[in-house]
Amino acid sequence: MENFWFYVEMGLNHVLDLAAYDHILFLSALAIPFTFKSWKKVLLLATVFTITHCLSLLLSVFEIVVMDVSLIEFLIPVTIFLTAIFNIMYQKNINGNKRIVLHVLATAFFGLIHGFGFSNYFKMLISGEDEKITPLLGFATGIEISQVIIVMIVLLMAFFIQGIGKVKQSIFVLSASIIVLLITIPLLYQTFPWY
Repeated sequence: MENFWFYVEMGLNHVLDLAAYDHILFLSALAIPFTFKSWKKVLLLATVFTITHCLSLLLSVFEIVVMDVSLIEFLIPVTIFLTAIFNIMYQKNINGNKRIVLHVLATAFFGLIHGFGFSNYFKMLISGEDEKITPLLGFATGIEISQVIIVMIVLLMAFFIQGIGKVKQSIFVLSASIIVLLITIPLLYQTFPWY
């Protein structure tokens, strides 16, 4: 059980590490269009992201699917960039059913990419270990806890800025998404694998 908690901590640290902020950026971009009033949609997206990234993490760890690390490292900022663009394009229709279906499909695909990204770090952690299930469960649990923390922080920020600061939701979504885009552009350049 001690081994499990060690890997929970590693999962938490991996996502919440400010030096490696790509996962924080993606989860922030994912949560930006929502408020506490739309918690069911946030829960749906978080669940879809969790299922898909756990699936690709599992496939990668057991080497059922092997992905090029440099390609995955580039695709992660691409997912952040596209999510922020999606927020800007569809901000006027935040509550539309069509939008949530597109959001769910995009989140599922992006979750697969992020799972392969998590697996690169995780495989380094467990190199030389025979037993993979307990570390995998612990690491995935740590990732999930950190995701809840990030989403809650973004929703709280939205609540304070929109509710107390009286900023319109569309202005908040547009401004926050542009900030995410500006932070992501250097990541795209730094991880571009073909130059």
